[in-house]
Amino acid sequence: MDTGSPRGTQSVARAALLMRLVTAQGERGGARMTYLVAESGLTRPTAHRLLTALKAEALVDQDPVTGRWFPGPELFLMGTVAAERYDVAERSRDIVHALALETEESAFFSMRRGDETVCLVHEDGAFPIRSHVLSEGVRFPLGVASAGLVILALLPAAESDAYLARTGDSLAGRWGQAHGSAPLRTRIAETRDRGYSVNPGLIVEGSWGMGAAVLSKSGRPDWALSITGVEFRFDAARRAELGRALLAHAHELSRRMR
Repeated sequence: MDTGSPRGTQSVARAALLMRLVTAQGERGGARMTYLVAESGLTRPTAHRLLTALKAEALVDQDPVTGRWFPGPELFLMGTVAAERYDVAERSRDIVHALALETEESAFFSMRRGDETVCLVHEDGAFPIRSHVLSEGVRFPLGVASAGLVILALLPAAESDAYLARTGDSLAGRWGQAHGSAPLRTRIAETRDRGYSVNPGLIVEGSWGMGAAVLSKSGRPDWALSITGVEFRFDAARRAELGRALLAHAHELSRRMR
């Protein structure tokens, strides 16, 4: 730890990480302790101690039967207050709905948070076979999912280069060799040329994704619209059609955000 950091900073950071992990699993039947330990890198006793403290403050909750962890009621109350200032999700819901309706694929709105994207809004399309890679609260590092790839590609070159230097090939260790620095740079260049990103089943085999950036008033790619679906729905001709739809809806939402 940085010796100049306030006392207790490490504990706060660890507790915040556990809350993010619990929240990301909230719609997936809750978070198992084995998952929280593996994802956080904490020892089981440390994770349990922090979760118990968070539960006492109602920031997380535990199912007494399954033992799984869920976001607590206090998080809901805090979120309700914070939403008055930060709730960009509500501004996107009708556009996400329209995108799902037009493409018949699952549609999403994600926000950049540091080196990650977090999904804020999700709506299933009409096509009965769906990809279940993404849902509200799920986070991915920049460059992994289609939303994070298009955001990374449209950042100023100095920022994207700094991110790639910072992560090196660490993404490949978790997400596979296709997420190494060299192939990721290739996908970034392709995304810049097209204007939208394509993820050809690199997270889950057979589950494709595409994304388009939503720009802030200053022109920064702070958010993204994306769609996911099964591979046979994403042939070259249809990808071009879906890309046009994504860009049109992203442009409309960018105007709204400004």
